[in-house]
Amino acid sequence: MKQNGMYYIKDEYKQLVRSLGGEWNDKKKRPIVCLIQSAEHPDLYWAVPVGKVNHRDSKAMERIELYMNKPNRDLRSCYYHLGRTTNKSIFFISDAIPITDKFILSEHFASNDKPYIIKNPVLLEKLNYKLNRILNFEATNHNYFRQHITDIKNYLIKELENQKE
Repeated sequence: MKQNGMYYIKDEYKQLVRSLGGEWNDKKKRPIVCLIQSAEHPDLYWAVPVGKVNHRDSKAMERIELYMNKPNRDLRSCYYHLGRTTNKSIFFISDAIPITDKFILSEHFASNDKPYIIKNPVLLEKLNYKLNRILNFEATNHNYFRQHITDIKNYLIKELENQKE
């Protein structure tokens, strides 16, 4: 995986989340963007799912904007972000996941048929800021979010460590 690259994940990962007590109800084939390499293991990345704005009705967009317009001190202001990738996109920051190469199905390609890497520094700064806030909250409130971030992270780190042996 490349930092800031976009990928599709295997169904096996969604099953892993559910087997660890988390929720993964999204049936759409949606890309993730790998934003941060983990400090805990070099082969673990923090990623967030990405969706298309034009797939949302006005009620869904109102809900997303309601969260985004919360005061900055409110963690819920970090749950979503709107920006541009290959389309006008919604970043589902509160659905952040730790991931390894094992669970990558394929790369997400740009219109030029090359793997898509987010390069916009303003967008990346905002995404990283929001993701770090979510991860810092999760560090003191284990499995607060529906996907059970802490349990997934611990499982993947243990799996990576066992591969070394």
